[in-house]
Amino acid sequence: MKVLTFRGSTPSQALQRAKFEVGDECMLIETKEIEKHSIYEVIVAVKNDIEDENDDVLCKISNMAKQLSDVRDSSDEDAKKSRELNEIKSEITKLTDKVNLIQNMFWNEKAPDTQSQIPVEFAEIYRLALQSGMDLKHLDSIMNLTLRYMPSSMRENSSIIKKYFYTLLRKMVPIKEENTPSVGNKKVIMLVGPTGVGKTTSIAKLAARYSYLMQKKYKVGLVVLDTYRIGAVEQLMQYARMMKLGIETVVDPPEFSNALNSLKYCDYILIDTMGSSPYDKGKIEKIYECLDTNETEYDVEVVLVMSSSIKYEDLKITYENFSTLSIDTIMFTKLDETTGFGNIFSFAYEIQKPINYFSVGQEVPEDLVCASGDFLAKCLLDGFKKGSE
Repeated sequence: MKVLTFRGSTPSQALQRAKFEVGDECMLIETKEIEKHSIYEVIVAVKNDIEDENDDVLCKISNMAKQLSDVRDSSDEDAKKSRELNEIKSEITKLTDKVNLIQNMFWNEKAPDTQSQIPVEFAEIYRLALQSGMDLKHLDSIMNLTLRYMPSSMRENSSIIKKYFYTLLRKMVPIKEENTPSVGNKKVIMLVGPTGVGKTTSIAKLAARYSYLMQKKYKVGLVVLDTYRIGAVEQLMQYARMMKLGIETVVDPPEFSNALNSLKYCDYILIDTMGSSPYDKGKIEKIYECLDTNETEYDVEVVLVMSSSIKYEDLKITYENFSTLSIDTIMFTKLDETTGFGNIFSFAYEIQKPINYFSVGQEVPEDLVCASGDFLAKCLLDGFKKGSE
């Protein structure tokens, strides 16, 4: 739809000028008076040639879809009809691509200021990634690489373009594959992060996974530093009773080593910490003191837990303020509460810290997914679908 503006001394005169210029089929959208000038302005919409072409293409797709249905419903399909079916499928694909191109005809007028001109074929996927929260400089970097290395012959098919972007996206994200303790050793994992991101629930999911869902049923122990939140301690105590796990609480940093030694019979020791604002340096410092007073032989893997629903800039600020704890890996929670995943791509690409797990809901232990670039790329391009992990 093309939008035009006409002026006159009265609304009627302005509308008459519009009809004289573009014809009686124009549609009135708005009439307004321009202050202090006694001039009236009308805004009208006119259907243009591009929309006519778009309608024609959509009509053809509808007709071909009907043919496709007719061919499928036929009970005596022979080789000839099979060829017709393939031909119709091919034509529908071509026409669908043509509609996408028509819809993006004005992309060059609206495209962001990038180092390389973005062809209209990529407008749809560029817009999708940008709306998902991906940082502009990272998205432009992907586009520049694509334009440099992708053969022009591959750009004519929307499905090929999507597969190409899928490959690039999944390689952007550093992933840490799940590995189990070697014989005679144990893994000690501490979850840190802001209040409300789901650390305690994530601890329970990990405990259930390691205890019951893997090929070997590992012995798991819990350590709680979060004595500030009585509710969180009671919640973890309840999980420990249900799963028959050992649990220790730590009030002061010097008690940390004793708590770890008390669980030396375990294969996994999972540590829940007090949640804090990224700006609350006092609580972060107390966690650091526990790590600093660790006199055991065990290395502690520090996992920063963050919500996937916050902006890329906020992810960076959170990471920077918790970085004094020497973060090893990242866990993202609440993937079921967001529709944009570009922030995760930009953040992981920027800091180059591996992601180990995604939490995709509140259910224990079901809603925990081992991280993969494939899963995250599908979320960005196709949306998150519960159960498709």
